[in-house]
Amino acid sequence: MDQQLQVYHPIILQGGFSCSVLEARLTDAYTPSLPRCGVLKGKGWFPLWNNTSDVVDHDYMPCFEEQMSLVFDPAINDYRNRPGVETRVPNFGSVYGFSYKDESCPFCCNVKIRNELEALGYQDGVTLFGAPYDIRYAPPQPGQCSKVYSDYFARVKDLVQHASEKNANKPVIFIGHSFGARLILDFVNSTPLIWRKKFIKHLVLLSPTPPTCFMEVVTNLASGPTVIRFPTVLPLDLRPMWWSFASSLLSLPSTTVFGHEPLIITKHRNYSAYDYQHFLASLGFNMKGMLPFTKWVLPMNMGVEAPMVPTTYLNGVGIQTTKQVVYWDGNFDVSPDNVYGNGDGVVNWISVLAFAKELKRQHYSENIFFKFVKIPNATHGDITIQDNSLKIVMAEILAANS
Repeated sequence: MDQQLQVYHPIILQGGFSCSVLEARLTDAYTPSLPRCGVLKGKGWFPLWNNTSDVVDHDYMPCFEEQMSLVFDPAINDYRNRPGVETRVPNFGSVYGFSYKDESCPFCCNVKIRNELEALGYQDGVTLFGAPYDIRYAPPQPGQCSKVYSDYFARVKDLVQHASEKNANKPVIFIGHSFGARLILDFVNSTPLIWRKKFIKHLVLLSPTPPTCFMEVVTNLASGPTVIRFPTVLPLDLRPMWWSFASSLLSLPSTTVFGHEPLIITKHRNYSAYDYQHFLASLGFNMKGMLPFTKWVLPMNMGVEAPMVPTTYLNGVGIQTTKQVVYWDGNFDVSPDNVYGNGDGVVNWISVLAFAKELKRQHYSENIFFKFVKIPNATHGDITIQDNSLKIVMAEILAANS
């Protein structure tokens, strides 16, 4: 990009699910399941979710799983760390607070967008910011509690106001990819309308994980997470840890979009978006010690809430995307056969269209700008990396800045 901007609106750039870093500190209250898991007790903060090769090379994998896992505390009606494990997300406020966890994808986590913005004159901590988050938690649904997200949203609000004040009170542009875009929406919708109209100029959503939801959430629950990867470690081995995350149940395909269509197929029975309780039970998913199912999953089938500030939504299309999974023998400990449809490789196109349609309807009803950009053959992860899609993304960012 050789174009220079005449007016810089401050930008907060949000990475996807795999991009935030997590540090931990072990106190005397921590009782390790293995002696080696306690070697860092009392030695201050250390990187827990940062470099996947280090975890494997130091034989720390079982310790990582134990220290990353959450528990649900019915006394406070909320999730928390295990006793004796304290965690924090470093580098809040910096666009460099996001990084990929191995060397396989040097341009993941919006690195190319960051480079393009810096080439335009943006500077970290001056006109360019980031708000990394704890991937294990999920924004609360109506009637739920989340101290982590209450604190996080308060910090993001302060960051927005700080970025605006630092830049002659110009409103802020949010750019978010994948789960980072979803958090932007949840944050914006948590603020008073009068505040967001004063402090937010534009949202640029890049392949957001929509509240209309998508099938990969189901396969992550059944077969282990694809968003947390380690060399030589099977996703299935990470499944118990994944089940402990509040975020693991976020974005299960909604009844509104997916209806009674079979999503999980076995020879004995099929499961649709109406059958999650039975599906989770058949997985062996232990709901004991978790937020009651009806208070956690069911509210996710509520309608879409548009941000009601100018918004540009970009998403890839034309990529083979799982729409059904077949565990014919009912064995969820093996990889399924996939039935494919259209999408961006992660999010189903039917869900993208439903989400975009509802955002457009609500925005247009109040004469608020909304634009939906379809990018052929752009995958969910590569929309910010491929030259063709990156060019389109940057053009929309420049347009939002005008």
